[in-house]
Amino acid sequence: MKTADFDYRLPPELIAQTPVEPRDASRLMVVDRRTGDVLHRHFRDLPGFLRSGDLLVHNESRVIPARLFARKLTGAKVEILLLRRRADDTWETLVRGKRVRAGVPLAVLDGPDGSPVGAEAEVIEEGERGLRVLAFDRPVLPLARDAGVTPLPPYIHRPLEDAERYQTVYSRTPGSAAAPTAGLHFTPGLLNQLRDSGVQSAFVTLHVGLDTFRPVHEDRVEDHLMHTEYCSLTSSVAEQVNGAKRAERRIVAVGTTSVRVLESAAVGPQTPPARAGFVRPFDGATDLFIYPGYDFRVVDVLITNFHLPRSTLLMLVAAFAGKELLDRAYAEAIKRRYRFYSFGDAMLIL
Repeated sequence: MKTADFDYRLPPELIAQTPVEPRDASRLMVVDRRTGDVLHRHFRDLPGFLRSGDLLVHNESRVIPARLFARKLTGAKVEILLLRRRADDTWETLVRGKRVRAGVPLAVLDGPDGSPVGAEAEVIEEGERGLRVLAFDRPVLPLARDAGVTPLPPYIHRPLEDAERYQTVYSRTPGSAAAPTAGLHFTPGLLNQLRDSGVQSAFVTLHVGLDTFRPVHEDRVEDHLMHTEYCSLTSSVAEQVNGAKRAERRIVAVGTTSVRVLESAAVGPQTPPARAGFVRPFDGATDLFIYPGYDFRVVDVLITNFHLPRSTLLMLVAAFAGKELLDRAYAEAIKRRYRFYSFGDAMLIL
């Protein structure tokens, strides 16, 4: 399968630079996989497309101030993006700077042109394209809270007036380098309205990492190596999902991250057919790469944003919706001037 098949041209002015207010005022494209129909609504209209008994599965990961600044002994500046925790003081990172090699010590600063805060890090492993494993001299999350900055995607050029606008209203578990953006459209009021109509909610965790930031570089989709991300689905959530599946109620994944948690937790093909599609508790790393041809075992409905060309996220959505239908939906979204990417509009795929 060619990666180039997942490319498309987007007018730059359609890349949303700021979120809409209120959150649920964003537009919602509704795509029906059975009929091929495409409807145009707003996110606040979501309750009209869900049923009593549906189970919404949200990613409750919280974005951390994952962008750190540092300086080498030579005085050269270095920028660090925290990607994945290995231990309290050891993280996989993306480093921008010249000749940041293994053994190089880094002094952490209180801003891009700031002063040392007294914390240091050292490169202990080198990877490709700026990947580095850093060992810090103290726990990283408290350090990030004091000296870090919330990272926005590189296609957003305006600073946020309110950093909480890049968090979901239900974010609880810190660890992501980017927001699970499909969840940004929910308001407390909309969640209450859905609950009152009989729609249930469950919460999983996936800490968003490197593959959100990078397009697929390989010519063949199958050759792409997915980086691991931490995810968790508790035993109580497994009971919720399995109960819904037994009752033939729909599992509605809020975002591609929730899809990857659910499908990573899905029972294997060796399980008797009567239990196919059920999940087990899961806590650990996942490198699940979903692209067309994948057989979904858990997810019935998907809420998602409009994604970057050549991205693993776009490939996942193409696997769920069908490539031809998704291409048509994206072409219509561009024609109708939908807003794209993290702060953009949403899509509901039934």
